[in-house]
Amino acid sequence: MLEMAPEVVDKGFLLTSLRHFIDGLELDFARYAAEFAESKQWDQEGFNNPGDWMRFNCHMNSQTAWNALAVGQQEAKLSQSIEAMRGGEIGFAHLATMGRTADELGKAFDESKLLPLAKEHSPGKFYYKVLHYKHSVDAAGYNRDQERLVEERSLRLSTAQDGCLLIMGVLDPVGGAAVRTALEPLAQPSGAHDDRSREQRLADALVERVAGGTPGNLQVTATIETLKGLAGAAAGEMEFSLPISSTAIQRLACDCSVTRVLLSQESLTIDVGRSKRVISGGLSRALKARDCHCRWPGCERSASMCDGHHLVHWIHGGPTDLENLVLLCRRHHRMVHEGGWQVIQTNEQKLITLAPTISFGLPTPPHSWGGGGGAAGGAPD
Repeated sequence: MLEMAPEVVDKGFLLTSLRHFIDGLELDFARYAAEFAESKQWDQEGFNNPGDWMRFNCHMNSQTAWNALAVGQQEAKLSQSIEAMRGGEIGFAHLATMGRTADELGKAFDESKLLPLAKEHSPGKFYYKVLHYKHSVDAAGYNRDQERLVEERSLRLSTAQDGCLLIMGVLDPVGGAAVRTALEPLAQPSGAHDDRSREQRLADALVERVAGGTPGNLQVTATIETLKGLAGAAAGEMEFSLPISSTAIQRLACDCSVTRVLLSQESLTIDVGRSKRVISGGLSRALKARDCHCRWPGCERSASMCDGHHLVHWIHGGPTDLENLVLLCRRHHRMVHEGGWQVIQTNEQKLITLAPTISFGLPTPPHSWGGGGGAAGGAPD
């Protein structure tokens, strides 16, 4: 290899030259892999297939191993593509897609139809184009592949030791596209102070979409001391969750149905009161008509995706009327309660947000509005 002084090396030329050299080695490896598969040595050594042998002994992942086997075994059908790779017009990644397509389609494979596409597109885009080609050649087979993906769908929900919900799943292409279509609009950055990662925005979007724009039908059990955030109170309880904090309960209680259940000291039910909607249907409609969207500065999340938030929580005597209510999307609602932000409404009905501050043990003023204000004990609103 030609050696050049470091200060005059063209890094781009170096990379493309190395890649071309590696592609040639990949082709040699593919040929030897095909010969190895024919030898049955992998079977004699107790492996299920040559791909598994290569994974363990050549330290490869499944995709690269089977790509090599496909190219080596289908080499006779790829003569034009191999020449194009040697000429630097395509890479081994294109050739791997060609080989696997030839393996799947058999006699229906036509290299001359795909090579122009390989020369025109990147390996990733070329793979996408090949899917269209496979459907045009064998629509029934393509449909069978899609149905297989549907049958492989799964969703697993489990609760971690700290109460977090762990989600693991696989969706078929159509189902996956439906989920992405539903979540992507809600996963865009929104409003001021949005420093969430994309993964966090997608997680919030999932919860927001599942909630469907209406308060969730969640059953939360808590004492009045917990609801007020008094010192020494126990945590609240909710189905499908470990005990939750008083601040989370206060956020949920901003706009929910509250049913009084009195228990005796032996935890026996002695009285059940009538369910009461904190923000009535008519008041909710008026609130949405007035605010139209989340009132947090810079956020335009639609009213259907917002909660009614009490500036002074009804727990602490705040009235449930339009003057004491604002719409907040669920992320900003959480920022006020669990995040310690404060929301202040001016006489001109403009909202001002205040970031959490460290008080060094000083008591919170009882007239503050938001996550850091409230009644005795410095409880959020």
